[in-house]
Amino acid sequence: MKKILITIVLAIGLFFKSFADEGMWLPMLLGQQVYNDMVKKGLKLTKDQLYNINKPSLKDAIIIFGGGCTGEIVSNQGLIFTNHHCGYNAIASASTVENNYLQNGFYAKNRGEEIPTNISVQFLLRIDEVTKEVLDALEGLTGTERLQKQNEVMNAINKRMSDPDKNIEVRVNALFKGNQFLAFVYQRYTDVRLVGTPPESVGKFGGDTDNWEWPRHTGDFSVFRVYSSTDGQPAKYSASNVPLKPKWYLPISLKPLKDGDFSMIWGYPGGTNRYESSFGIKIATDINNPTLVKLRDVRLKYMFDEMKKDPAVKLQLSSSFAGIANYWKFFDGETKQLLKYDVLGQKQKFEEKFNAWAKGKPDYENIFKDWAKAYDAWRPYTKHRQYINEGINGSPLIAFAGSLLQLEAALVKPGTPMSDVKKIAEAADKRRADFLHDENKTSDQNIVGAITRMFYEDVDKDQQPIGFYGTLKNTYGPLDDDATYKKYAANMFSKTMIFDDAKWNAFIANPDGVALQSDPAFAHASAFITNYLSKYSPYFQQFNTANAEFARLYMKGIMEMDPVKAKMMYPDATFTMRVSYGAVKSYRPRDAVFYDYVTTSKGLLEKYKPGDYEFDLPTRQIELLKKKDFGQYMDPTRKDLVIGFITTNDITGGNSGSPVINGKGELIGLCFDGNYEALSHKLAFDKDLNRTICVDIRYVLWCIDKLGGGSNIIQELKLMK
Repeated sequence: MKKILITIVLAIGLFFKSFADEGMWLPMLLGQQVYNDMVKKGLKLTKDQLYNINKPSLKDAIIIFGGGCTGEIVSNQGLIFTNHHCGYNAIASASTVENNYLQNGFYAKNRGEEIPTNISVQFLLRIDEVTKEVLDALEGLTGTERLQKQNEVMNAINKRMSDPDKNIEVRVNALFKGNQFLAFVYQRYTDVRLVGTPPESVGKFGGDTDNWEWPRHTGDFSVFRVYSSTDGQPAKYSASNVPLKPKWYLPISLKPLKDGDFSMIWGYPGGTNRYESSFGIKIATDINNPTLVKLRDVRLKYMFDEMKKDPAVKLQLSSSFAGIANYWKFFDGETKQLLKYDVLGQKQKFEEKFNAWAKGKPDYENIFKDWAKAYDAWRPYTKHRQYINEGINGSPLIAFAGSLLQLEAALVKPGTPMSDVKKIAEAADKRRADFLHDENKTSDQNIVGAITRMFYEDVDKDQQPIGFYGTLKNTYGPLDDDATYKKYAANMFSKTMIFDDAKWNAFIANPDGVALQSDPAFAHASAFITNYLSKYSPYFQQFNTANAEFARLYMKGIMEMDPVKAKMMYPDATFTMRVSYGAVKSYRPRDAVFYDYVTTSKGLLEKYKPGDYEFDLPTRQIELLKKKDFGQYMDPTRKDLVIGFITTNDITGGNSGSPVINGKGELIGLCFDGNYEALSHKLAFDKDLNRTICVDIRYVLWCIDKLGGGSNIIQELKLMK
C-alpha cells in the first residue's frame, strides 16, 4: 500500500503542489492558499512579518553565506550561525598545525580575537517581477537565438538595476524553465569574521559513514560575524568597522520539540529539476550518476590513503575531500531511489497524459518526438563528458595544466601582443601558487594513473584522443596492466615544470609555445580536453539548446493544460530565497523499523569510538556528557541533551546552514542534510520518506557555552525559554 501511495504522490506531485511539506516557495509570491495552510499547521506570524520590502521582516535575517550556503543573523550585533561545513574553508584557512582550529575548535572571547576571512554575505533587499520585459524581447525567437537574447536582456537588467557604489547586485533568474523572470536585488557585505567553531570531531561527527543518514549526532555549526562601516554600509575589512546592526534577527527557542511541531526553513536551495523529462531521468540513472560515483570513488580512495597517514595532509585535503565525498554518496543514493520508486515510469505516465492533451495543438504535439531525437543524438557522448569533468579534471594537476590552454592559444596565435601573453602568464603564475598550496602529489599521481586507465576501458575507443593510448603502450607497456599507468603518471609528475620552480619561473619570464606543449602534464591535459572540446563539446551545446527549448515549451504546456492547478505550482530551486514548511516528524523507512524524531547524547556516547577517524570526540565532551552537565540546554521531557532532529521540510543543496524556525519565528535548529531514503529529492519529492536532518539549537549552544567556554557569545542571543 505504501509503495502505491508514493507512486501516486510522485506522479502528481512532480508537477502540482499536493501536500503541505512539498514546495520551495518564493516568499514574495506566497499565495493566500499556501499561507493559510501554513497558519493551519502552526504559523503565528503575519505575511508582512515574513516578507516586506518597506519594513523589517524575517527575510532580512536570512543571508547567502559565501558562495553556496545559507546563514542567519541571530543577534543585534551581526552574529551569524551557519553549518560547520559551510565555514569549513575559512576554518581550515585560519588553521595551522600549531594552531589547528579545525581540529581543536575555537571561540573568540572578544571582538579582537575574531579572525578575518575572505567570505562575503549577501542580504536580499527585494524581488522584482520582470517577466514581461524579458518575454517581450524574446517574442518569436527559439533555440540558440532565444537563449542568446534572453541572456542579453537579463544581463542588461542586472547592469541597469545594480549599484556597485553601494555593493548592490542584481541577478535576474529564469523560473519555470524560462516562463517567468524575477530580479533578485542583493547587498553584499565583505567584512565577515570567524567567531567560533566546534572541533572537527564534533562538527563532522560520523564523517562519511553517517553522511545523508539518520539517526545523526553531528554538531554541524559554525559562528561568524558581519561588520559594516560606522554608518551601516558595506565596507572592506578595517579595524574601524563595527558589527552590523541588522534589520531583523532570530530569537532562539530553548523549548522542547514535540513530534508534529510546525517547522519552516528559509534559505537558498541551490537547484532542483522536479519538472525533468523521462529522458533526463533515464540518462541520469543509466550513465551520468553511475559514472560520477565510479570516478569520485577512485579519487576519494587515493586522497583518504594519504590523509590517514599524516595530520598535515589531512588538513590540506580535508575541504576538497569533504566536497567530493558529499555528492559521491548523494548521486549513489539518488540513483537507487529513482529506480526503487520507478520515477522513470511515473514521468512517462504523466507525459502520456500530456501528449494526449497536446494532440492538435501545433505548439506542443511534437515536443516529445523531437525531444527524443535530441537525447538520442547526445547519448553516445554522455559518458565521455562525465569523464572529462569528473575524471580528467578530477586531478588537480591536470585541471591546472588544462587551464594553460588559454596561454597556449595566445602563444601560437600569430600577432598576439606580447603584453597579452604576459598578462595571461602572470595570471597562470598566481593560479599555480594556489594550486601548489593545496596539492598532494602522491594522491594526485595515483589518481592520474587510475583515471587514465579507466578512460581507456570505459570510453568508446572511437572517442579517445587519436594516438594517445598507442603511444602510451609503446612507451610504458600493456594497456591492461596497472604498472603501465603508474609508470606513466610517475614520469609525468617527475618531469613537469609545474612542480619545478626554476623551470616554471624561466618559462613565465619567457613564455614559449613549444616548451609548454612539450610539458608532460600539459600534453596530457591538452590531449583529452582538446579532443573533447573540438569534437564533442559542440554536440553538447546543440543538445543543451534543444533540451532547454523543449523543457520551456513543455512547462508552458503543463500550465495551459490545467490553469487552476498551475497556480499551486512552485518553481524549481535556483539558489534564490525560498521558504518551505512542514513538521518535526518521526518516520518508518522500512518494515519493522521506526526512527524517532530526535537524537540525544545517549546515542552520541553509544557511537563514540576513541581515536576513530569519524567517531572520536573531545575528552572534555565525554566527561561533561557522562556527568549529564547539560545546563539550561537539557530537554526536560527527555532528561537529556538533544543533539539533532528531523522535519518533513523540502530542501536541497544550498540550504546548508538554513535556519529551522518554529511558528513564532524562533530558531530551533540548523538544517544540514537530507536522508538517504529520499535522495531523489532533486528530481522527485517523496512525501512519506523525505526528511531534513537538523542540528538542535540547544546542542549548538551547549557546544559553544559548556564545551567551548564561549559564554560571551551566548550573552548576545535572545533566548526564549
